[in-house]
Amino acid sequence: MVSSSWNPFIFSCFFGIVILSIPCFSEKAPYSTFARDATSAPKVISFDYIIIGGGTSGCALAATLSQSFNVLLLERGGLPYGNPNITNINGFSSNLANTSPSSPSQLFISTDGVFNHRARVLGGGSAINAGFFTRASAEYVRKVGWNEKVVNDSYEWVEKKVAFQPQVKQWQSAVKSGLLEVGVEPDNGFTYEHLYGTKVGGSIFDSQGHRHTAADLLEYADPTKISLLLYATVEQIMFKPGVGGRKPRANGVRFQDSKGNSHSAYLKEGPMNEVLLSAGALGSPQMLMLSGIGPAEQLKAHGISVLLDQPMVGMGMSDNPMNAVIIPSPKPVEVSLIQVVGITEFESYIEASSGPLELDWLRTMANDFARIANQSLDPSVINPRILNSPIQAGVILEKLAGPFSTGFLQLSSKDPNDNPLVTFNYFKDPRDLQRCVQGMRTIAEVIESTSLFDFKYPFTTAQALLDTMLTFPLNLRPRHLSASISLEQFCIDTVVTIWHYHGGCQVGKVVDRDYKVLGVDGLRVIDGSTFIDSPGTNPQATVMMLGRYMGMKILRERLVGARN
Repeated sequence: MVSSSWNPFIFSCFFGIVILSIPCFSEKAPYSTFARDATSAPKVISFDYIIIGGGTSGCALAATLSQSFNVLLLERGGLPYGNPNITNINGFSSNLANTSPSSPSQLFISTDGVFNHRARVLGGGSAINAGFFTRASAEYVRKVGWNEKVVNDSYEWVEKKVAFQPQVKQWQSAVKSGLLEVGVEPDNGFTYEHLYGTKVGGSIFDSQGHRHTAADLLEYADPTKISLLLYATVEQIMFKPGVGGRKPRANGVRFQDSKGNSHSAYLKEGPMNEVLLSAGALGSPQMLMLSGIGPAEQLKAHGISVLLDQPMVGMGMSDNPMNAVIIPSPKPVEVSLIQVVGITEFESYIEASSGPLELDWLRTMANDFARIANQSLDPSVINPRILNSPIQAGVILEKLAGPFSTGFLQLSSKDPNDNPLVTFNYFKDPRDLQRCVQGMRTIAEVIESTSLFDFKYPFTTAQALLDTMLTFPLNLRPRHLSASISLEQFCIDTVVTIWHYHGGCQVGKVVDRDYKVLGVDGLRVIDGSTFIDSPGTNPQATVMMLGRYMGMKILRERLVGARN
């Protein structure tokens, strides 16, 4: 986070200098000159900056810093290019259902019994998500303390590469009209801005249905100053011990390639060179713990030497809960992911998607998760008739702002390939449950609106559709008979993720306002793990923006430091 005292005039001058210094050449994806498999890396290498995680923030950060310094970007997955389940809008659900060890979408289940995923591919979550692109609200930016002009410039930098105005067709138009019909006003048209009312947001899918990800931001990079190592799993951040009252200082990382060979990457000599951790809301707190920064007793229990007893690492984990209704349609609907959103005054976001729905992947994924969790899936929550064949359907969902409820993350082992244990405590705060109830009531009103009349079978009621949702294997949570008559219980029983989890390395608790890790030097965390609340209706635009924003701030710090 950056103080608003960052003078816009000074920034504009600095921005101009940086833009003029960008080389006249760049490289288009898939980056044949600087991207390579980690197995080809030397045993020991050195750089000005080492970035752990080529995800939504890490790619923007690496591209920016490479304009002036030598950057190593370490990504535990491969390239997103050439995989149709990533690049094509029709591959969204297939990607999530892929449970193989090489899947770009790594499965995990929270202790709350909710299925979830984390990215394992260059581009991070932007390579596996539903593609909605929208900015944080102006209020959020002010609350966090970011400089508004720099934020806007950084958003625009991202948008030139990855954001598009979607083609709004029949189903999405009907939902938009339905939201306005039930009072989610005004009509804000197409905008990236976060505004109360109903709007059409951006998408990272272009007009041909092709996905653009944060990996595309590496086209901004100077290919002579960046090295991207793929299938490189970081095992530990290394530190120089503090001497004479000084803090320990990060000086490199140890990583493993896909063949199990160990490599070391060190920072070049220089007081401003840093390790930058952008491994995401699960990976960043996990990596701090594996490197000896975290709750001392937990680290000792796993045989990890304690560098810094920091009990707040892994705390403040939140996942914005989602509840949805599937609406079978008597006529074909377009393939669409999130395009339209109703931003309500009670802080619940109503969104929609549509297409031929192959519900069998829900059963497959549920069984895989049940196996992973060593649980049996209750057959009473599965209706085989519904899952047998694809159906034309629309989906309307609600996601909570915030949320207020928080949980925690703990290590499951010392192996960086293992998912940590995460508890999100969905609806622990009653304010979240009340928002969900209001959101579901709004969805019911939209379903009953005249705008959706042509997309429902005769005599279909909102209540009947809610009851049907109770037959789907949405999660591993117990079902209650009262869920069909109580919206509170319905929310609790049918909660799923919208993949907007955050926290674990929060500002003011684990990192300072410049994202520097408290208690050590030479290390920052720059990703969604630092968020207190999820920004806007979808965080990906803001996480990409943050990578650019902090990259520019770091370059500015270097410029000012050199002058002094």
